[in-house]
Amino acid sequence: MNLTISQLSKQYRRDFWGLRNFDLELKPGVIGLLGPNGAGKSTLMRMLATITKPTTGTILWNGDDINKFPNNLRKVLGYLPQDFGIYPNLTALEFLEYMAAIKGMDSKTTRRRIDELLVLVNLVQAAKRPLRSFSGGMKQRVGIAQALLNDPQLLIVDEPTVGLDPEERVRFRNLLSDLSGKRIILLSTHIVSDVEATATEIVLINKGRKCQHTTPEKLLEQLDGEVWQWVIPSENLSALKEIHLVSGTIRRENGIQVRVVSKIQPAPEAEQVTANLEDVYLKEVSQNGASK
Repeated sequence: MNLTISQLSKQYRRDFWGLRNFDLELKPGVIGLLGPNGAGKSTLMRMLATITKPTTGTILWNGDDINKFPNNLRKVLGYLPQDFGIYPNLTALEFLEYMAAIKGMDSKTTRRRIDELLVLVNLVQAAKRPLRSFSGGMKQRVGIAQALLNDPQLLIVDEPTVGLDPEERVRFRNLLSDLSGKRIILLSTHIVSDVEATATEIVLINKGRKCQHTTPEKLLEQLDGEVWQWVIPSENLSALKEIHLVSGTIRRENGIQVRVVSKIQPAPEAEQVTANLEDVYLKEVSQNGASK
């Protein structure tokens, strides 16, 4: 099982590229695609899902070009787009049956699989309610279920935890980890904690270009000894942000506890702390400039 992306680019206007010269090779596991809004994540997802064609470059699924042979990938693809649409008058059960029919699943497999997924996404009690009555988080869980209907080899999820409460988010993270052994899961998000909890590899993307592709451990090594923490008066925070990269703040009784990324000690009272992925991500985005 192999997904190879070579020199992939997508041009929307003469002066705007959504993705530019993007290379990536993926094998089974959870790959976190991490970048700010507008970085090109959704553009890449749509091309991988065979919805949008690239301007240049190729995507190979097990050696087959998906632009020439899209059905080779579509039959083993699960996709949850960022803007997931539903049919409001259908119940969750009817909607999943409809999506299973579109995927060409037989009735026996469909019934068994839907029963499993309703339990998995905690919607058994609401299965016969119309989707128009669902909350945003419940609709997102229906979207997750439809993406898993055909037990896909390639699962693409674009901002999947938007609208989920903390308990549901943990449940979904655990689900991704459980599913990752025999398939490629591409998790696209700007929420660092989702990637930190699940990803075996991380791809940092900004302004349509790949910045880094490595393991979480190697990313953290890059900031070893460069993250500092101390408490400052709240009125000094704005001035600090002008001269240092502040990756986190927590209000304390005696001021604001700041977390700063710096190669040198930023203040006499600053103490070194262990880096996290939020620190790495914010440094990468600041170095490359935020996407617009």
